[in-house]
Amino acid sequence: MAELRGEATVLVDVGRGAPRVAAGLEAAAGKLGADLVVLVDVGGDVLGEGSEPGLASPLCDAVMLAAGARLARRGLRTVGAVFGACCDGELTAEELLDRLARLAAAGGLVGAEALSPDVADALDRACETIPTEASAMAVRCARGELGPTTIRGGRRRVVLAPLGATTFYFDAEIAVDSAAPLAAAVIDCDGLEAANEALHGLGVRTELDYERSAAAR
Repeated sequence: MAELRGEATVLVDVGRGAPRVAAGLEAAAGKLGADLVVLVDVGGDVLGEGSEPGLASPLCDAVMLAAGARLARRGLRTVGAVFGACCDGELTAEELLDRLARLAAAGGLVGAEALSPDVADALDRACETIPTEASAMAVRCARGELGPTTIRGGRRRVVLAPLGATTFYFDAEIAVDSAAPLAAAVIDCDGLEAANEALHGLGVRTELDYERSAAAR
């Protein structure tokens, strides 16, 4: 991505847990002279509550959103964003709209934006360099495709629609306090293992569990 865009790219070690991720992002923002941090999730599973049948990768999302809430509490404006709504095949449109409605009721929904043709073209070029199925689905939505398709070798179903070409912006701190219980559960965890165990305590299986099971097989 750094080569594609011709600019420096920050790398985040999510394994250090939300408190240290927040400290690192705060330091990076200071060096860059940034007064706003935007944390972008593709699909919307960052707002999952753990009960959704399709939820498959809640751990890293929860840690990053929790870090965003900690940043906001330290005085750095931090916004979360759901890009390519439902394009990862994890939350359904009904589930995501329910979570967004909860955010709106709490005063945390701060904006929405359509994926413009020029940005869709730029993203298409990025997907060629850095293969990613979910973001590619957002491009197809932006270009007017409509109807069901699959990703992840047929394991995930995505419905192409204008919703998938929309980005929703929300206040990270309000989200953790209202509509993102998984992020709230890991906000004080000092590492990925502790965060994983916190989600286990809520009955949630994570992408780390999946990877370990796959490695064992």
